[in-house]
Amino acid sequence: MKIESADYTKTDFENFLDGELDSERNLLADRLERASARLAKVGSKIKPGGSKDDEWNAHEVLAHIAGFSKYYGVLVHKVATGQVSEVDLMASTNIRDESIVQMSAMEPADLLRMALDAHARTAKELRTLDLAAFRNKTDVTGGVWFSPVGADFLARYPLVNHLEAHVVQLEKLLG
Repeated sequence: MKIESADYTKTDFENFLDGELDSERNLLADRLERASARLAKVGSKIKPGGSKDDEWNAHEVLAHIAGFSKYYGVLVHKVATGQVSEVDLMASTNIRDESIVQMSAMEPADLLRMALDAHARTAKELRTLDLAAFRNKTDVTGGVWFSPVGADFLARYPLVNHLEAHVVQLEKLLG
């Protein structure tokens, strides 16, 4: 076996990590595109109308998806480009229900188009961001344990993972 560690420098290690980060952000964009394609299929079946019980119906879930897809896509961009130094994720969570009610007034086809457009913009940005920008961080206010966060965190957890979970929810609701 060839021994390489003696000649391995900090720069070599940083280049290795950059390669891994580049791979990870492309995989994240792939996941976003796959979830968005699944949403496009199931979303075309959604009929307008609100629910009368405690559970969200498909239209309300789609309204939620459209809202958070745009919000977190913009937030990924703003963190990556250094436009925000702190963000209050709890405040956005606290206005979620009001936002769903307001957005549910829109037609499902319009909500679907809005969500798919947001996903396409964010996936493109993930693929084209400079790696240094992808590593940018912002502080999260409100005393949460996960601060600071980077564009990668925002793209992965509140956007892609959350989207995938709600697409599964829609698939179950709509058969």
